[in-house]
Amino acid sequence: MTTTHHHHPDRRQVLAALLAASVPLARAQADLSDLERIRANGALKVAVYKDNAPFSDGPANDLHGLDVSIAAALARQLQLRLALLPFDAGENMNDDLRNMVWRGHYLGYGPADVMLQVPVDRYLMQKNRQVMILAPYMRQQLVLAHDTRRVAEVRTPEDLKGLPLAAERGAGAASALMGHGGGLLRAQVGIHNSGEQAVQAVVEGKAAAAYVTRAQAESVLSHTDPRPSHIRLSTLSLGGVPDTGWPVGMAIKAEHKDLGLALEGALKSMRDSGELLAIFQQHGLTLTAP
Repeated sequence: MTTTHHHHPDRRQVLAALLAASVPLARAQADLSDLERIRANGALKVAVYKDNAPFSDGPANDLHGLDVSIAAALARQLQLRLALLPFDAGENMNDDLRNMVWRGHYLGYGPADVMLQVPVDRYLMQKNRQVMILAPYMRQQLVLAHDTRRVAEVRTPEDLKGLPLAAERGAGAASALMGHGGGLLRAQVGIHNSGEQAVQAVVEGKAAAAYVTRAQAESVLSHTDPRPSHIRLSTLSLGGVPDTGWPVGMAIKAEHKDLGLALEGALKSMRDSGELLAIFQQHGLTLTAP
């Protein structure tokens, strides 16, 4: 064994010294509440879905949409910088909550402090005890965006027989539409990469109707100039689809009680001041009570 480099401190000694120096810091951090830790960090880390127009869409360094605006407003309310964590949707909501809220992703990013666009659903909460779902800020609802020149009124799914329809790949709306009556309309449904593209097909006259979320439909119509007066949004009762829609809120780690209270307070003042309404209007969306 050579005896060179002995004047350098042993790597283990260096490590020990570093550890000793960081122990008081770690202890101080451990004594802070969840909210104090976030404040010390200076930024609110908010997880939003990628490619999820009209909520969060666009390149990672220039995301836009309703959830992005809401994330920015929440951070402002808490007097923190906003750090967005855009992520790809997993197989299901449980995966997303695990990756972005309580454990972090195996690819090494996350967890965030809070995740947006989470259904406020009792079953989901029971399945994910590590998570608290709170502060509903909107209601998602499925609607039929239909060209009244081709189908004036839609009372039942049968009214759509023989018409070209549009839906979003992998969305619950598409499954409900294609599964209706044992596949009665399946052959008529054109599948698009996004709900917004499905609505666009109706605007362009390529489809008579699109079954999508109200937000997707409103977003496209509000950005179409002039706004097409012949396209109407109607509710369509299909099996397994809640007629009144479902509330959408945020998710945080179950034990982060202080953060939860702060977020609920922030959302309340956004609602009271009219800021929440203004954000919805700015994105061409209707603010419905969750």
